[in-house]
Amino acid sequence: MAVPATSLASLPNEIIQQILLYIPPSCAPAIQQVSRRLNDLIQPILWRYHCRTQFKYWDQKHNIQEQFADEVAKVDWKKVFATRHSVDRATSHAIDAILSCQVGRVEKFQSIVRFGYDAKDTLLRHLIVDDDAEDVLARRYYSDVVLGCLHRKMAVAEWAKLKDGDSIALERALAAYDMFVLHDRDGDFEDTESRLDKLAEQVRLEHPGVEEQVPRNKAYSIAAFLREHNLTGIKSDASYGDLQNNFIGIALQDDEHASLPLISVAIYCSVARRLGLDAQPCGFPFHVIAIVQPPEEGTLDGRARDIGASAETMYMDPFRSASEVPTEDLRAQLVAMAADASNSSYMSASPTSEIVLRTSRNIMNSVQMAHGIARNANTNGGHTNLATISTFPELDSAFYAALWASLLLDSPSFGGGPAAANLQRRHFLPYIVRHFETHFPNDVFLFEQHIVPLFQNLDEYRQLQETLRVMRAGDMMQKQIKRRTTDVSHHVRYKIGQVFRHKRYLYMAVITGWDVECGAGETWIAQMRVHELEKGRHQSFYHVLVEDRSVRYVAEENIEIITPEIPNSLMAFAGQHFKRWDKTTRTFVSNIRDEYPDD
Repeated sequence: MAVPATSLASLPNEIIQQILLYIPPSCAPAIQQVSRRLNDLIQPILWRYHCRTQFKYWDQKHNIQEQFADEVAKVDWKKVFATRHSVDRATSHAIDAILSCQVGRVEKFQSIVRFGYDAKDTLLRHLIVDDDAEDVLARRYYSDVVLGCLHRKMAVAEWAKLKDGDSIALERALAAYDMFVLHDRDGDFEDTESRLDKLAEQVRLEHPGVEEQVPRNKAYSIAAFLREHNLTGIKSDASYGDLQNNFIGIALQDDEHASLPLISVAIYCSVARRLGLDAQPCGFPFHVIAIVQPPEEGTLDGRARDIGASAETMYMDPFRSASEVPTEDLRAQLVAMAADASNSSYMSASPTSEIVLRTSRNIMNSVQMAHGIARNANTNGGHTNLATISTFPELDSAFYAALWASLLLDSPSFGGGPAAANLQRRHFLPYIVRHFETHFPNDVFLFEQHIVPLFQNLDEYRQLQETLRVMRAGDMMQKQIKRRTTDVSHHVRYKIGQVFRHKRYLYMAVITGWDVECGAGETWIAQMRVHELEKGRHQSFYHVLVEDRSVRYVAEENIEIITPEIPNSLMAFAGQHFKRWDKTTRTFVSNIRDEYPDD
């Protein structure tokens, strides 16, 4: 028996809508013109579907989760999709422009960062481009650099709100550090908050009725849960000072969940708040603990507080145990460490800004420790390969984050007065400027917006403005073209993209530029004892990118060309100057031919 033919028009709306979900967004406008019914079905359900499936990251201005939860007809989803599609195209165009020319990159970076988190999906797509792409290394490198710039902008914005007196959740204020080291990993603001939400829900499942418990018992239950699931503390004392232990996002997603006491307490307090318990970090010296306070007009044991009675508090140390810490023990510790036991701040809740600053100091200590380990492990005659000591989080990015927090938050509003705050800022300014110029030169707009105003009435103000002006001018300046066809350049032996081993220090590096003879100043020449070289200053010198990410200037006689199958220690950041690795010639393919056209 023949099956009767069924036309599209005869199908119910629910079936047609499911069919339409398979239509790519580019075809939707044409389908809408087929009939009024198809037009009505596509708008707005199909456009909302594409917004859900095509884009994962959304800027806060969209309030996207609220819009997804609302009635579909209340939002012009076609317009929302068109806006995101426009951002996608503009971001891709800007990335292509960054790769095609070394000039004007700062403004191109800024044009992408202005889109906020709407640009992240596009950047991630370029970051995971296929290995056989013509410019795979350059595209991955600059997509990652722009993404890092976007993450830092978001992190600094949170701290700027905190500086201005806005109320910022503890976990967001601390997750700003994760944003500085995030790259393409999980662990941003929303991911951190989502993980804490899930932990709170898991507490509800494993401890039924926990939200109805009296505050004291609730404090015990939360601490017990976190410790049972290895979500606080550190297994080995030897790894106590490791850099990653300072980051709340890393602690939440890492299998070991290792964290310093401050981060363990932050996790505890964040989960507690979600379960209706007033727990906050306490400013105890050297070891952060949590202070738990009763509800207004109540006690920790669930009774009504007597009229005129002071509020009872309790202390928890989830880093060490699930038990309450007796107040007497804490006061005894203060006496033992010769601290002023009458200083109420030691036993009181710390403002979020102070916890952020304590994290900053902890990160600086961890970075200093990592540098010390690298120096002690150094066996290369002066070459320190930090990449072998710490790969994630990156030391430079973590230290940069600590500097930003110290400059933004160490202000008069947090004690010490304007003079003390200015003294602190002046102390950290040279470090952050050096890091900015060396590692994060595309953060010009962040400095202009947040750092320069801090020094407006100080002597450093004009110097900062001049530094930024010079950097912007340098970014817009055409590169000096160096050709090999001149009489003076014919003896330059090596080319851009060749990999070599330093004959004395043994590190591996790649050539990124050359001078016919030493072009450094007299001070550097004397300091580096160039005159002791066999050929002195009158030989070719090369700008090189080393496997530890440092930039150096090397005499030709110290270069020994090598041809590795793949120079793995250089691949992650070679894209700053190169398109890809050529497996046939075993050299990097230049992306700076506007400067060295013959290499």
